[in-house]
Amino acid sequence: MTQWDIFAQGQTPKLYTKGQMIYLQGEHPHHFYYLVSGSVRSFLSSPEGDERILTIHRSGDLMGEASFFDQYPRVSSAMALEDSLVVSIDQQRLDQIFIEHPQLAQPMLRYLARTVRLLSDHVDTSSLPAIGRVARHLLTLPRGEANTVVCTHESIGQAIGMSRITVSRAMKQLVQQGVLETGYGVVRILDAQQLQAVQDRS
Repeated sequence: MTQWDIFAQGQTPKLYTKGQMIYLQGEHPHHFYYLVSGSVRSFLSSPEGDERILTIHRSGDLMGEASFFDQYPRVSSAMALEDSLVVSIDQQRLDQIFIEHPQLAQPMLRYLARTVRLLSDHVDTSSLPAIGRVARHLLTLPRGEANTVVCTHESIGQAIGMSRITVSRAMKQLVQQGVLETGYGVVRILDAQQLQAVQDRS
């Protein structure tokens, strides 16, 4: 359960099958989305066709809200990584929610600020050395139990525009420093403060 479950109340979610696009970079945003279940990849596309992952959305997340609020063309695309149930929210529905639940306005502003920070981080990160770029990306990922994040060296590389080999070298350094512990498809952050320090020093 999340504070955004209210967006799904009384609504019929739409099923997006694995690989189906939910919204496209460059299109005009008439809606934003609430992910009821499943997982969704948000990514940027270059004119040359290269893709760069912004984040992986999990159930309970909002998606596409930044472009919806500023009404400029979408800067990213979103694709279902598995069969996913999604509720779309238009301006009328949002206005109704805020009238009935005005206490959600401030959390929504914080969520928007986090999205803007995520986008700006992807611009700023390009100037950091490899270990700093990896550290910054890991700090943006949602953490589960015992400070674990779901990711692979390949997915990190795709997200920050770096080869898997370079990511692996940086991860090895962080493991040797006692900052991380790696497993199959997961990374455990042992010392978040030290990981932040690695980013700040880079």
